[in-house]
Amino acid sequence: MAAACRIPARIDAPDPGIADRAVREAVAGGARLVVLPELAVCGYAFADAAEARSAAEPLDGPTVERFARLTAELGCVLVAGVAELGPDGRVFSSAVVVEGGSLRTSYRKVHLWDRERELFAPGSAPPPVVATAVGRIAPMVCYDLEFPEWVRGAAEAGAEIVAAPVNWPSRPTPGGQHPLEVAKVRAVAGTYRVHVVAADRCGTERGVDWFGAGIVCRADGHLLAGPGEPPVEEPGAVLAVLDPAEARDKRLGPRNHAVHDRRPDLYRETVPSREGAPPWPA
Repeated sequence: MAAACRIPARIDAPDPGIADRAVREAVAGGARLVVLPELAVCGYAFADAAEARSAAEPLDGPTVERFARLTAELGCVLVAGVAELGPDGRVFSSAVVVEGGSLRTSYRKVHLWDRERELFAPGSAPPPVVATAVGRIAPMVCYDLEFPEWVRGAAEAGAEIVAAPVNWPSRPTPGGQHPLEVAKVRAVAGTYRVHVVAADRCGTERGVDWFGAGIVCRADGHLLAGPGEPPVEEPGAVLAVLDPAEARDKRLGPRNHAVHDRRPDLYRETVPSREGAPPWPA
């Protein structure tokens, strides 16, 4: 069973105990895979790069060590967003996969959203795929999910579950519809036949409201759990059973296949002539 936990986090009053309690409650509810939001403990709405740097830790720092102790005690696989201080001094919005008391792998967010460019360095490598007790997991972070080729690459590399810490800011939607990010997750999951678990932040931080729209999405694109009626204010989790074997089957019925039907020979990128072409906005 997989759990997407929605928790608050505030830069002005970081409380690692909130994440701990969320993981414990999810495992008590039957979860073996637990996903926490982006920048799960330190908070998100940094004033500037200096404040982000002050919250960042190396991957052998106290936050990841705390996560490691939790997984050793509870017997779960944990994916969480952290502010990573790299060996070269750069700061990244990263995701860690922790299991059995150890850091299994990490990933640095490649696609930075809005002001994140002022706070973090972008990653430069695709998400790793790591075999765990709950299946083959590829970590991503938030905006990464909105680039289909990123999810496709992970699926073709053998990922059965894309586990994504996210922070989806609350915005008005027509008729109270779910955020567009949910539709995009469903689309890439169904297109590339891979499970997706996305854990969103809840509450308000420095004037930013979060959707709190955690989801567990099956490899056919159907939601198994979440997101609830946005915005979801209270901490909690959505849980659902995922079968990794379903993501290994890329058939789309008796005549079609999510991988074999691709025509990469026709998908090569071209550089259009600038003459007569409207310029993209900066």
